[in-house]
This record gives sequence, structure tokens and C-alpha cells, in this order.
Amino acid sequence: MESTRHSEGALLALPWVPVNFGGSKLLAKAWFGDTEYRLLLSDLNSVWEEEMSTNSIERRAQVLNKRLRAPVHTFFAHLRSVAWPCLSRESYEQSTTVHFLLKHKGEDLTVRLKSELGDVPFYWEFQCTPASVAVVSRELVCPLLSMTQVLHRHVGELTTLLLKKDAEIQDYKENGAVLSRGRLQTEPFEEETYRRNFNQSLPKMLHDGLEFDSELQDLYVSICAARNTQKRKRSSEYSSASVDSFVPDQDQTSCAPTGMRPASPESNQNYTRQQVEDTQYADTKKTVRLLPASAAAAAPPVVTPADRSVNPKKKKAAGLFQ
Repeated sequence: MESTRHSEGALLALPWVPVNFGGSKLLAKAWFGDTEYRLLLSDLNSVWEEEMSTNSIERRAQVLNKRLRAPVHTFFAHLRSVAWPCLSRESYEQSTTVHFLLKHKGEDLTVRLKSELGDVPFYWEFQCTPASVAVVSRELVCPLLSMTQVLHRHVGELTTLLLKKDAEIQDYKENGAVLSRGRLQTEPFEEETYRRNFNQSLPKMLHDGLEFDSELQDLYVSICAARNTQKRKRSSEYSSASVDSFVPDQDQTSCAPTGMRPASPESNQNYTRQQVEDTQYADTKKTVRLLPASAAAAAPPVVTPADRSVNPKKKKAAGLFQ
């Protein structure tokens, strides 16, 4: 469990990078430990994931490489050295000595890797299955929504700054300032015109939706780090608030809410006795109602606690339906 949480935190701190497997473009996030890894792949239609531990890696390596006799940390170091450059932000250009093949099988996605470990061919398969909704939300949806909000605010601040600059330039012109180089002259910024032109150019910008450049990668990492900080802060505040709000009673036998006067033992006994008598009366009345008419006629009368308090003398039994 601790290893899984560590891999989740380490993976969240990494950006999505574009990769190319045999002409198929994807977005990838990969984390490699000492003898374990976690991988996420997405084509913006689906998201796949795989998490492998030491034992799982050893079993798969024996299945794919019958002649392999190296210890786990040795061939895993080789796997990391050939796969990491393709799956990380350092470089996603495919090496000539490493070959990747993408294969779809139902909803699953397999990335086959072929390289050389010494003089022996080394094969590996990243067998990815569809990611859960929680993983997609944590790794893709929530960070991208936060990025959208941040970029929208950034555009608003730049728009305000441009309008102030135009007002400053206009003031210079009205006071006799002249531009020394005509090529530097610009038209006043009009927000509505800019938005209209920007919307018209959207089809060209969305030609390749898997372009995730370095600036967006850096923004993604910053957003995820800020979200983690806020999450830890809210968690600590919630924990401290829960502890502070619990104030045990000095008298642990009383369950009365704070600010209410606890009942005395005598009043509690009276209330309990009255409640038992009312319950018995309700049960007796229900039973009599369910009896046949002949049996009900022979049944003794039902006397309520109130009747006993008003007229404590015993009465002769009478039928219910007289």
C-alpha cells in the first residue's frame, strides 16, 4: 500500500509527454523505481495504465525471454535505460536500437519492446488495461481543468495590461510624442476583435491535439504540486478540526448534548417506567385488535396508566364491545 501511494505521488509529479509508437501518437506518463514501474498512456479517447512490482516483472521476463538468467535488478536497469528516454520528457525520439510496436486487443493496449541485453535479444511488453475513473480524474481531468482556469485568468490579466498600455500610448501622442520608427507602430488592442479572430483560427490550432509542449508540461507539474499542497493542507485542517470539536463530557454516563442540563436519576427512572407502561399498553391494544370477535369479547378490559391514576379502584371486568 505504501509503495502504491509513493508511485502515485511520483507519477503525479511528472508531466504528460507525446510519444510515437510505430506512427501511433500517444500521451505518456511513466515512473520507474528500482525494480518497479507505473505507466499511463492516452490517445485522448481512452486512458490505459499498468503497475508492476518486482515479482511480476521477474515472472513476465521469464515468459518473454526463455534464455534470460540475469537477476531482476540487472535486466530492469536495462529496461529502464531503453524505455525511459522514449517515455520521459527528456526525449521521445525513438532510438534505432530499440523498437516499439503498438497492439490493441479489445479494450487493452500492449506496447512491445525489443532491444539487446549484451548480445542476447531482450523482449518486453507493457500490458496496459483501461484506467479507472479515479486515475483518469486525478492524472488528467482535474489538472487540465485547473490549467484551463489558470490560463483563462492569465489571458484576462494580459488583456487588462494591453488596454492600459494603449491608454498610456494615447496619452503620449496627445502630448506631442512621435514614434521614431514607423515599423513599431501597432493598432489599438480591441478585445472583441481579438476573440473573434482567435475563434476563427481554432481549427488550425486543434489540428494535432496531442501536442503537449514544454511550457504546458511545466504548467501541469506546477498545477499538480499546488493541488497536492492544498490537499494536504485541507486534510490536516480537517483532522485538527475533528479533534478540537470532540469535547468529552466530564460525566461519561450522561449523553446529553452540550448546553443541556442532564436529567436526574429519579426523572430518568420515572421516564423509563412510563415508557415501558406505554409500550405494554400499545402491544396489548394491538393484540386485542387482531383477535377474533369471540375471543376479543372474552378478553379482559384494557386499562391505561391514565385510567389507573384517575380511578385507582378495581372495576369488574366488562367486555370491550358493550
